[in-house]
Amino acid sequence: MAGLYRTETEMSLGNNVIVTQMTQAINWARKYSFFIYPFITACCGMEFMSVAGPRYDLDRMGAAFPRFSPRQADLLMVVGTISHKQAPILTKVYNQMTEPKWVVAYGVCTVSGGFYDNYSTVMGIDTLIPVDVYIPGCPPRPEMVIDALMKLQDKVQAETLEDHVKGPALVTAANKL
Repeated sequence: MAGLYRTETEMSLGNNVIVTQMTQAINWARKYSFFIYPFITACCGMEFMSVAGPRYDLDRMGAAFPRFSPRQADLLMVVGTISHKQAPILTKVYNQMTEPKWVVAYGVCTVSGGFYDNYSTVMGIDTLIPVDVYIPGCPPRPEMVIDALMKLQDKVQAETLEDHVKGPALVTAANKL
């Protein structure tokens, strides 16, 4: 194994002990245990529901069962068009989530407002809350969700402990209750 370096202490412990950094161990566990809170508002929801079926097997990504309380979730899947009336609700849901938390924007309407370029539509949820992964498409294919979860797993694995706390979303005039 080229590039594998073990110290003398590690070699004296034998093959029954694994030595790693705490951050790497925590991130490895977190990247395989996402607790999804689906925030579904529009037509992309039908395609998103097909991802939860046995054909695409989200269990292997650690994201099988949705949570029905944001306080039990760490991954917010925002699916569909977000109107300005829904913006405060989305911000409140995000702020109620546990740390560390991640957000995936699913569909072109969530990412950029889509073809609803009007006064009532939020032009991308990244104006309200921080987004970690974007999934474009109208609607996106289920394979794109799996790809996005793999990208999110890579991002989680590379995080440091300081990156874990993102804090609450900023409240602006557009998303006040």
